[in-house]
Order: sequence, then structure tokens, then C-alpha cells
Amino acid sequence: MNTKQQLKALVEARRGAIVPGAFNALSAKVIEDLGFEAIYVTGAGVTNMWFGMPDQGFMGLAEIADHAARIRDAVSLPLLVDADTGFGNALNVYHTVRTLERAGADCIQLEDQVAPKRCGHFSGKEVISTEEAVSKIKAAVDARRDPDFLIMARTDAAATHGFEAAVERAQKFAEAGADILFVEAVTKAEEVRALPQRLQKPQLMNMVIGGKTPIFNADQLAGLGFGLVLYANAALQGAVMGMQKALTVLRDEREVRESGGLVTPFAERQRLVGKPAWDTLEQRYR
Repeated sequence: MNTKQQLKALVEARRGAIVPGAFNALSAKVIEDLGFEAIYVTGAGVTNMWFGMPDQGFMGLAEIADHAARIRDAVSLPLLVDADTGFGNALNVYHTVRTLERAGADCIQLEDQVAPKRCGHFSGKEVISTEEAVSKIKAAVDARRDPDFLIMARTDAAATHGFEAAVERAQKFAEAGADILFVEAVTKAEEVRALPQRLQKPQLMNMVIGGKTPIFNADQLAGLGFGLVLYANAALQGAVMGMQKALTVLRDEREVRESGGLVTPFAERQRLVGKPAWDTLEQRYR
């Protein structure tokens, strides 16, 4: 199977496969190296790590397409790519799908927020009308070249219109052709449990560390029937903490050593970026 077919099978198995988020090619390689089955190219992560800015609509199509292409070149796992609101109206969504499919995405996530969007776990969100959101999903479905390319439809309506309205909107997305549903930022455990009972299409549940949704173990979510469990920025938060710890020691003790347990050893760093393979290639062409 190609990566799109692998992802489709993974989603349809509904076994709560964990999908970590990658914010650059190296973080994607770490995810692949540790044995995960798919990667989420996180818009929040790209915005935080590349711009040093919050997830409030500052990232554009060119940036996420560039990151998706670089990550596609670095790993062989299926890629789910965060396309925010599609960067405009239904016509922009059509262009976004074409661009990200060409960049190597196997699935894109589209959400129904008013632009500029913001992190699903921030306050102050607004959503567009159901009719406009449905038209954007229809445009995404029509735009894909490969029928195995997946469209994931996210709704943020729970925060503004309530849980029932969010479920109703997600169902309309399914009817418009969305392959995966994503009801974002539900705030009650009973709502998490209810979603697989209320919606027939495969679903993703987003576990935001420190966010508004109660944290469930991935096995619990698998038992409920979720297809995917997203940890979009676990790697990012871990990386930031690691940098803070290592640099605090460097500032205070005036040195950092491999033996201190604060940094990845030099040899491991070279292994992750594939230096032995590049050395072999260099010898071939010498």
C-alpha cells in the first residue's frame, strides 16, 4: 500500500492510533524512528517554532506546504497536514488541496473558524456559517486528484454554539464527503465518550496537553472507537523543556556534557539525520 492507503486503513481500523505532531523534518524523523504509524504536520508547531508566534493565523499556505514537502522528503510515514481554514474561501480551499497534495500530504485538515483562526484551545474563537463550511469541504473533496487522499473536517463550534451544534455540523461535513471528523475542544468527558456513538465516520480526538479537553489514555479512546489520537505538540513542548533545561545548566555551570543526560549524544544526532547513508553515497560518487 502507498502512504495514503496506509493512512486510510489506519483510520478505518478505529484502534486509537497515536499521531504525534512534527514541526520540522528532524522532529518527523524522530517520530518515525520511535515507531509511530503516522505524522501530523502541525500548524501551531510551525508557527511557534519557526516564527516564535502564537497559533493565531499567522501561518500561510506557502509555509505549511514548504514544511510538508521537506517532511515528506525526510520520512516514509503517512502525513496529515494542518491546512487551518484553507486560507480563504472555497476557491482558496480548492487551491490549498492541490498545493498540499502536490507537496506530499496524504490527508489535510480543514476547520470552520473565522479567519484569522486561532488555536482550538484558545478563548475568543468564532466559526463561519454551516453552509459556508460545508461548501469548503465540498471544494476540498472535488479538488483532490487521488481518490485515496483524505479530507479531515474539523469543527470548533462546540466552543461557540455548544456540543449538539458541533455534532450536527460534523454530520453535515460527513455528508459533504469528509473522510475523517474532528470535533475540537470538547470540555467534558461524557462528550468525548459520546462522539463515536453519535457520528458514524471515523474520528480523530485531539489530546492537548494543558488544553480544554479532558485527557484520555489512547487505549481508552481506542476502546471508545476513535480512529486517531492526536498529540499535535507533545514533541514541541518536550523540545522546549529540553532546551530550557540544557541551556539553564549551560548558563549556570558554564558547560554541558554528554554524560549529564541533558543532550542527545553527538553520534545519535548524526544517526537521526542519516549521516552514515550520506557517507556511503559520498563514497559511491568519489
